[in-house]
Amino acid sequence: MENQLPSWNKLTDFEKYVIVDKGTERPGTGIYNAHFEEGTYTCKRCNSPLYTSADKFDGHCGWPSFDDEIEGAVKRKTDADGRRTEILCANCDAHLGHVFEGEHLTDKNVRHCVNSVSLNFEPVTVAEENVAIFAGGCFWGVEYYFAELPGVLKTEVGYTGGKKNNPSYREVCYTDTGHAEALQVTYDPSKVTYEELAKLFFEIHDPTQVDRQGPDVGTQYRSEVFYTNNNQKEIAEKLIAELEENGYKVATKVTEASTFWDAEEYHQMYYFKKNKTPYCHIKTERFK
Repeated sequence: MENQLPSWNKLTDFEKYVIVDKGTERPGTGIYNAHFEEGTYTCKRCNSPLYTSADKFDGHCGWPSFDDEIEGAVKRKTDADGRRTEILCANCDAHLGHVFEGEHLTDKNVRHCVNSVSLNFEPVTVAEENVAIFAGGCFWGVEYYFAELPGVLKTEVGYTGGKKNNPSYREVCYTDTGHAEALQVTYDPSKVTYEELAKLFFEIHDPTQVDRQGPDVGTQYRSEVFYTNNNQKEIAEKLIAELEENGYKVATKVTEASTFWDAEEYHQMYYFKKNKTPYCHIKTERFK
């Protein structure tokens, strides 16, 4: 009867064996075992989103491994033998696999061991990407706070808001290109909202400083939000208004995004490569 429901997809015999009869595919045979493209993994039977690529890791077990699920998408049930915990699609009860804890494979200490055959995959396309661009002083420090934020898929430091195509770091720092050192964040809106990202931005740098951030002085270190749509603009302006109501004299500009030029590879994930922490960015709570 399950395949007669209009919202459920027709299953092959093997898919039914795993998804309905709770079977298991052989390790190392699934198409998503060594798959790390950006996107969302959905239920093979009902298309419900289950996992994002941001939570996928190599569990070295022969099956796709995730250390988190999309909130409310997966439910747990103790196996009949009482020893393992089954995971199922919360929408249609499709069997996904099992969940294990205490293996210390990631910081979350959880592994969803999922059959590839229980999944479909929807890749992120350029049109679907959610991108935020912030400038708040040295881009090394800004990236440090965003790079490991849950829901952030990718960070890139670079230059934007200037008048020269593809500028170099030396040109931005020592000539009048007009660019700001900036961070481009690609994020999953099911995990983190633009407002949450913008609040973090305003709390990891001093938005009252003009053309500088701590010891770094120059227009390239200015505070600026580069919005990619009107919703982002409205949120940034709302947060600035809240800060001003709280007594802050905000210098942050809100500007429509233009071309973002990637910085040299040396600058990408700088503090992580050097195993250091920012010297001019300190997280300070500014919103009540």
